[in-house]
Amino acid sequence: MKMMIASDLHGSALYVKQMLEAFDREQADKLLLLGDLLYHGPRNPLPEQYDPKAVAAMLNGRKQQILCVRGNCDSEVDQMMLEFAILADYCIVAAGRRMVFATHGHHYNENSLPVLQPGDVLLHGHTHIPVLEDRGSYILANPGSVTLPKQNSLRGYLLLEDQLLTLKDLAGNAVRKLDLAGQN
Repeated sequence: MKMMIASDLHGSALYVKQMLEAFDREQADKLLLLGDLLYHGPRNPLPEQYDPKAVAAMLNGRKQQILCVRGNCDSEVDQMMLEFAILADYCIVAAGRRMVFATHGHHYNENSLPVLQPGDVLLHGHTHIPVLEDRGSYILANPGSVTLPKQNSLRGYLLLEDQLLTLKDLAGNAVRKLDLAGQN
């Protein structure tokens, strides 16, 4: 299965449209969203083409393909707008022999680790900064933010295919790859 992973959409119709175009181009089976879908949040500026209703409509059109975890900016009101579940704090995805613990990042992160086995993947958003690194006892993966990248980072996503994790920019250019089969 090929899974595209994105985070921190923050209600931008412009960048959600580009993300969905990338999803189609990648021919992924599932889209895993790591939270902060509709609301920009009080600490963030209004994103370009901020339109939560349009974002909800675009995502609802893909509801059969979407898996999602709750971000710190997601609420029950957001859930009322969306036709797929968004309120789980985390989900578990298998990647070969590896467990991928997917969460937003405001509760579980590199400073507050969930229980992981050597070589497992901690996958989260929240920081708006992309990361794909072997941390020795676990893999840290963060797609960054589709809408509001921080620290001059790229707007991007991750692609998980079999046991290969690839960090890409929204245009589809590979920035970094990590083969989970070769880890630990």
